[in-house]
Amino acid sequence: MKFNEDDRAQRLIDVFPILDGQINISYVNSTDHIVAWHKHEIQTDYWCCIKGSIKVGIAEPDEKNLSIYGPDSPNSYNVKWEFLSDKNPTKTLMIPPGSYHGYKALEQGSILLYYLTHKYNPNDELRAQVGFFGENWNTPDK
Repeated sequence: MKFNEDDRAQRLIDVFPILDGQINISYVNSTDHIVAWHKHEIQTDYWCCIKGSIKVGIAEPDEKNLSIYGPDSPNSYNVKWEFLSDKNPTKTLMIPPGSYHGYKALEQGSILLYYLTHKYNPNDELRAQVGFFGENWNTPDK
């Protein structure tokens, strides 16, 4: 198991290294940061929130627009929003290969548990800047 910490979160990486995939836990320190965007070509991610609440952005490829604009254009993706919370602890998100994804904690101290179907490989990660898709990370009052 590895430990990683920065101003956004504390992370336990590969909690059970005997698995083919990888289980990670992120304890999110701040609601000020947006951790986005990146995608994988090989691995699938499974996310659930075991404490607090998290806004998740998923930019899914639009096959029609991909053929017109290509994979490097924000016009080739549709952004959808999901909310994970300890108020609905059985909700799990599956993020397939090819979908950009990221999150913002809505409560300080939120904990994200996530499973990767493959060990982390930096060569399987492609990043895009926050705002690349013209998205709005603000959360309206509910």
